[in-house]
Formats: sequence, structure tokens, C-alpha cells
Amino acid sequence: MQIRELDLKELFTAYGVLSELRTDLSYDEFEDLIYDMQHMDYKMMGLMDNNELITYAGVSIQTNLYHKRHLYIFDFVTLKKFRTQGYAQKMLEYLEDYARVGMCVNIVLSSGFSREEAHLFYESKGFDKKSYIFLKSI
Repeated sequence: MQIRELDLKELFTAYGVLSELRTDLSYDEFEDLIYDMQHMDYKMMGLMDNNELITYAGVSIQTNLYHKRHLYIFDFVTLKKFRTQGYAQKMLEYLEDYARVGMCVNIVLSSGFSREEAHLFYESKGFDKKSYIFLKSI
């Protein structure tokens, strides 16, 4: 098992896993957005096992007034057939170390209402529900 940053040559592989979470996102949209997010130092992290991408995390170290310096996890998904096998836990442990090395004081993520299983997992790993996110489409 290996956890590493994925490069742009691996976009199609990353999309294969991410599409299980972002079901309404086309590959072309994904590719465009990845390039758009380069300015914020968005990193594609992957947990590989036997050269197969199992878990994907899209992250960025950011700073704001309420979370201070933090690692924001934008996307976090393990292929369905590998869930409950400890891969997500290994990735979170890696991301926590990555955040420490990056001098972050928090790890922040947002998760949709319908992902109750994921919420239980996050809470079991020490994450607290801190706020609501409000969204208005324009």
C-alpha cells in the first residue's frame, strides 16, 4: 500500500474513484476544474494498493479567520467495493500527518446530508460537527 500525490497524468484514474462521490460531474468538467483549482494548491492524494487507486482525497492547505491555518478536505472517497477495509482510516492518518507537517492547526471537511455512514466514520475519527453550510445557486 502506498499513499502519494497524484499527478495530472493520472486524472482519468482519479476520476474513476472520485466519480463514485461526485456522480453528477463529467470527466471533462472534472479536468477543467482541476486545472482551475491549481491556483489554490489543490492536491490530489491517492491511496494505492497493488497499483490500483482505492481512496482519493482532494485537499488544500488554507488559512482563514475561523479555522486558522488548516487542511481542507474537498473530496474524500474510497471505492465502494473496498469500504470498511481500513483504507479510509489509513488515508485520514496520512492527511493528519500531512497537515501537521504543513503547520496546520485544524483539518476541515464538508459532507452532504445523505452521507450518514461517512458522518459516523468522521465522528469516530475525532471530527466534530461545527456548522451548517448554506448554498444559494445563482
